[in-house]
Amino acid sequence: MHFTEKLGRRERQILEAVYRLGSASVNDVLAQLPDPPSYSAIRTFLRILEEKGHLAHTQDGARYVYHPTKPRPPVAREALYKLMETFFAGRPEQIVSALLTDEERKLSPEDLERLSAMIEQARRKGGE
Repeated sequence: MHFTEKLGRRERQILEAVYRLGSASVNDVLAQLPDPPSYSAIRTFLRILEEKGHLAHTQDGARYVYHPTKPRPPVAREALYKLMETFFAGRPEQIVSALLTDEERKLSPEDLERLSAMIEQARRKGGE
């Protein structure tokens, strides 16, 4: 099972907030969320994420401070693969196509050059 599987929308939002901050209290998470639930709901979600192994906490006076149990890159990669499976039929070229054809968020010439260099590097690695 992937590390981020079986997380609800709100759990993913809260986990992302903790990753963004590095460590966070309930109030820190509340400040990060759009349309946040109650303080007690955030506290419950943090406890659930801790039970699922995504977070751990330390005590700072009367408050708990939560931090991720795994570094972000593997989690981000797993989330990207899940996104690719869910919305792009598991096809990486469909994600790239969506980026290249988005009229609202056009890629800069520098972005296109970096992507081109990455593709060329991947081609060279594949030929080794």
